[in-house]
Amino acid sequence: MSELQIKTNPKVESIYNNYTDIVRKKIINLRNLIIETAEETEGITSLEETLKWGEPSFLTKKGSTIRIDWKKGKPNQYAMYFQCTSKLVTTFRVLYKNTFQFEGNRAIIFSMNSNIPKKELKNCITAALTYHKVKHLPTLGI
Repeated sequence: MSELQIKTNPKVESIYNNYTDIVRKKIINLRNLIIETAEETEGITSLEETLKWGEPSFLTKKGSTIRIDWKKGKPNQYAMYFQCTSKLVTTFRVLYKNTFQFEGNRAIIFSMNSNIPKKELKNCITAALTYHKVKHLPTLGI
């Protein structure tokens, strides 16, 4: 396996630093899961960490953007966002309706005080990071 190249926009760190300690820990956990999943996914050699809509975002050449954030208006939750025009969240809803909470066709919502089902979330992340290679598959290769 080749080493994953991560290109991080320096402005991303200031977003992480603006979160409270509790929120930062949760968001950094999602970030680490995305990076870990990218490292384990065949064909992904680079990951770009940047800002989209002021939120930490992750992009790969053959993938769909993943964003992570916590919003002041909903302090008891944080989320992983996906492109709403993709088949990602609609597919995740079918596969993981009893595992995750969703927001429309754009996000998986996490409660601040619950554990994340890591294996299932990594499957979702893999589907997003490789979206343009798997979008023709019935369950996006999951």
